[in-house]
Amino acid sequence: MIKRLQNTVSESRLTLPTMAAYAIGIWTASGLIQQQWWIQFACFIVSTYLMVELNNVNALIRIYSRMVSSAFLGLSCAACFLFPSVSGAIAQLGFIATLVLLFHTYQDRRATGWTFYAFLLLSLSSFVFVQMFYFVPLVWLLMGAYLQSLSWRTFSASLLGLLTPYWFAACYWVYQADFTRFADHFVQLGATPFPPDFSAIPTTHWMALAFTVVLALTGIIHYLRTSYNDKIRIRMLYACFIWLLLFTLLFLGLQPQHYDILMRILTVVTAPLIAHFIALTRTRWTNMAFIAFVVVALLITAYSLWTSL
Repeated sequence: MIKRLQNTVSESRLTLPTMAAYAIGIWTASGLIQQQWWIQFACFIVSTYLMVELNNVNALIRIYSRMVSSAFLGLSCAACFLFPSVSGAIAQLGFIATLVLLFHTYQDRRATGWTFYAFLLLSLSSFVFVQMFYFVPLVWLLMGAYLQSLSWRTFSASLLGLLTPYWFAACYWVYQADFTRFADHFVQLGATPFPPDFSAIPTTHWMALAFTVVLALTGIIHYLRTSYNDKIRIRMLYACFIWLLLFTLLFLGLQPQHYDILMRILTVVTAPLIAHFIALTRTRWTNMAFIAFVVVALLITAYSLWTSL
């Protein structure tokens, strides 16, 4: 079988170190040192490590490949205008950590510990982006339909995980005699302006979003056509990625004012889908598509850098 460029890249042990060096370069060019984005950069490093773990622990791709984390790095750099956001970096880190822990519960209705910590991290993420709570009902559905880990025990553990950070926060706010903080925080859940206002999204943001959506759709179509080659467990995990992706797109369409954080979440769930496509296809056309994706990613990254400087 012919080994094309996409397969050489996807199976190489040098791909991830190369992409890591590339990402550091983009961060530096964007203003890491001048703007002192050390907290954001630290979150990015940990997020990348968790993407590596997400792939390694779950064997998302049935051959040796670092494309999941490499795709995450590439997509993140294409949206380098998001780097300055501390809240976005924290929310993305919490979302990835939630997935890593949640996938440990597969077919284990007694996994109260993993469930508690997964929802604890989701709840902590909501301190910087309270709309993370919108994902909770979907996660419960995914636990029941695909992860097959939803039971009264795990459901109770999830509620406890969601409530624990706010129990401590409420105690602190009461101690500070700040009785409005709690209400002010959760009132944002009802702030849903209609119709959605897309005018505040600049051209660079649209370009990055369109590129990510094209990659996501490519990955979804490929996976639905070839999912029979994967084990049942992997099919269930990819089904979770697909539903999370569709929900995030719907969320973004209804509330574009949250673009900065939702785009980060979209990057997380798109990376495994496009990585599966790149690593496990070997035709001339898919090789050409891979090259086109790389070129477009570089162009969008360069344009985003140029407009943000």
